[in-house]
Amino acid sequence: MREMVRVCSISKLPAEGQVCEMADGRLCVARVGGEIAVLSNVCPHEEGPLGQGMIEDGRVVCPYHGWAFDVKTGEALQDPTEHARIFEAMVRDGELLVRLPE
Repeated sequence: MREMVRVCSISKLPAEGQVCEMADGRLCVARVGGEIAVLSNVCPHEEGPLGQGMIEDGRVVCPYHGWAFDVKTGEALQDPTEHARIFEAMVRDGELLVRLPE
């Protein structure tokens, strides 16, 4: 299993109900219900930038076609067989840490 890597300081994290792009546009970071979620920034539907979207009903909504993804499971509201990739993340010692894929 890979180690957790630093993505940013907590001062750079989005506000509640917001999303942003991090790691040179590779990650979508969202704050929902007081928790930080990290997803791939690429929408599996049409490859839109999820980190440029918005939060609606606890889901990240892609700015291209409005597909919405659960921030905990990655499941698409429009098609439960489609999933945005979710990364394990934690805030420790004032830093956002993420476990990137092998």
